[in-house]
Amino acid sequence: MAKLKKWLGYALIAFVAFYLLTQPESAAGVIHTGLGGLMSAAESLSRFVNALGA
Repeated sequence: MAKLKKWLGYALIAFVAFYLLTQPESAAGVIHTGLGGLMSAAESLSRFVNALGA
């Protein structure tokens, strides 16, 4: 089972590298969207924590 996880990890890394090399614009869009979502989540968490202190 550990070998399977190891090989799946290698396959995932290879897929990501292939995707970045063949579709750089799409990959940049995915990263941009993901970071935007993280920033939105952080802002929401910040508002929640500030509301607890008020």
